[in-house]
Amino acid sequence: MPSSTSPTPLAVRLFVLHHAGGSHLTFRHWPRLLPGTWQVRLLDAPGHGRLLDMEPAADAGRLADFLLERLEPELHDPAPFAFFGHSMGAVLAYEMTRRLAVRGRALPVWLGLSARGAPPGAGRGPRARHTLDDAALQAHLRRLGGTPAEVLDSPAMWARFAPLIRTDLRLVDSYTLTPGTPRLPVACCVYGGRADGTVPRERLAAWQDLTHRFGGVRLFDGGHFYFLDDPAPLLAQITGDLSAALAATRTAAAPN
Repeated sequence: MPSSTSPTPLAVRLFVLHHAGGSHLTFRHWPRLLPGTWQVRLLDAPGHGRLLDMEPAADAGRLADFLLERLEPELHDPAPFAFFGHSMGAVLAYEMTRRLAVRGRALPVWLGLSARGAPPGAGRGPRARHTLDDAALQAHLRRLGGTPAEVLDSPAMWARFAPLIRTDLRLVDSYTLTPGTPRLPVACCVYGGRADGTVPRERLAAWQDLTHRFGGVRLFDGGHFYFLDDPAPLLAQITGDLSAALAATRTAAAPN
């Protein structure tokens, strides 16, 4: 006899974007730790994870367009969607949202940006981490954490992954905004580690200048990869922040 129980409606589709040199594998446990009514989609950039055989992109705009094209059917779905990005992923989440806004398309109900400060204006000289020699770059990555020790310690593994890491870092460090870029009309919350020496709190807070609905900065114990050992505190905060954005959207859409 067919069940009379209707499937639970999808509350939101959350797209998660990874850091430089990373992949969806960093977040592989997240879908089962977030609410069951959410569909959590872990994305890979070309050259990473499930797209390892593709040429990596060194430009944030081109990569944002690539990801938006792949997500096109899902972004047309009636269910609301949201973006969360960590480090390089934060740059991509913002740029994808900005491009949707410029094109007059449906926007995410919420934007979560982690461990990345707001981009500088055009004309400001970019950082050049991708030009560091191998020893200096390896030392930088060790300080950040998040890169497997076998990649840094094995000459063969380093030779394989260093070009990809350098391409990603060039993408991040060269990303700037044109002065006067309009603020996004999207709820935005920013996350970071208290001990992250590469992204001071004031740079995290600078995202408030790029959105009309800034929800604040949430800091956690740890460094650049503050959630790796225990993602529960971050995921609890994301659950609350995104749920609040969904509730505000429903209230705004309700008839008077």
